[in-house]
Amino acid sequence: MSNVEKTFSIIKPNAVKKAVIGDIIKQFESEGLKVTAAKLAMISKDKCEIFYAEHKERPFFGELVEFMTSGPVLLMVLSGPNAVTKNRQIMGATDPKKADAGTIRAKHADSMGENAVHGSDSAESAKREIALFFEPYELVNA
Repeated sequence: MSNVEKTFSIIKPNAVKKAVIGDIIKQFESEGLKVTAAKLAMISKDKCEIFYAEHKERPFFGELVEFMTSGPVLLMVLSGPNAVTKNRQIMGATDPKKADAGTIRAKHADSMGENAVHGSDSAESAKREIALFFEPYELVNA
């Protein structure tokens, strides 16, 4: 039996601005992931700094926060068999130059920093990230 789990995904400001939300969601769905919660939102600077806390000491932290708060994002919970791993495969490598052809980042990223999408790196991260952006009543148990 497959391992059905939830993961967290963000369609980042550059992809929202380019109007490729539909293409990205279609790719997730066609490859076996289901959107079980979603909302278009602006991320506050404070929440963004909490979200990316593990990068606080890195030289790109300020630029990352500035980019992620520069426009609306689509926050999503994706569900499906092995959702964390599957989402990461669908997104492609963080550096779009290294992403496999056909992955979201290969198609829609502008740079390593503006790489179109975020996906949780583990089931534990997914739980923490979902709790940061979604209230329990917003989550669909589907």
